Amino acid sequence: MVQLIFNGDDFVVVAKPISISVHCDDNIKGFAAVLSEQLGIDLYVVHRLDKVTSGLMIFAKSASSAADFGDLFENHKISKYYLAVSSAKPKKKQGTIKGDMKKSRRSAWVLQNSQVNPAITRFFSQYVDGFRLFLLKPETGKTHQIRVALKSLGAAIYGDPIYKTAIDQSQSEMQADRCYLHAWQLIFSFRGETYSFRCEPDQGSIFEKENIVTALSKWQQPELLHWSKST
Repeated sequence: MVQLIFNGDDFVVVAKPISISVHCDDNIKGFAAVLSEQLGIDLYVVHRLDKVTSGLMIFAKSASSAADFGDLFENHKISKYYLAVSSAKPKKKQGTIKGDMKKSRRSAWVLQNSQVNPAITRFFSQYVDGFRLFLLKPETGKTHQIRVALKSLGAAIYGDPIYKTAIDQSQSEMQADRCYLHAWQLIFSFRGETYSFRCEPDQGSIFEKENIVTALSKWQQPELLHWSKST
């Protein structure tokens, strides 16, 4: 049963679990189809999360609502906040990661120094219990954007099956119980009303650590933080 966060006239907000693709994957029913069956209505996909990513997703209930959300996402008017965990030390602890993304091999992407159509990700981090906990605000919506951004910092997401660094090849990394990337909060205005949603991560032993939960309390209102504006 999919966890419903919000069920309105025009859209629903739900908590996507890990290990399921938004659309059909190798003839396995996708998350959108599962949710549509649960609610008994046709839903419109307005954005996506990777198969390995958990957290908040919006689905529209009509073509007109989907078009409106499409405009919001295209014009970067939806604030998205993600949580991630790495076992490696990043090159910097907070700031901005910006650069063009280029397709590489085996479904991977790489971040480049060029700035023609760059992916932009702002972030903060904390060191907690041997891990680096990240709060990330992607200002663009590129494929694998956050995963590639943290890889470029030398701090690939713990448990990421694609973007591993040398340190991630350790035995402990091989036993990671998930890829630690979670869509935590969404804030936006839709048809004259402002919405704010949060979904706490409930999959993954690291997210359950007491000190991790305590560290997240510093970021409960991410829209009020002083995000880097450097380019």
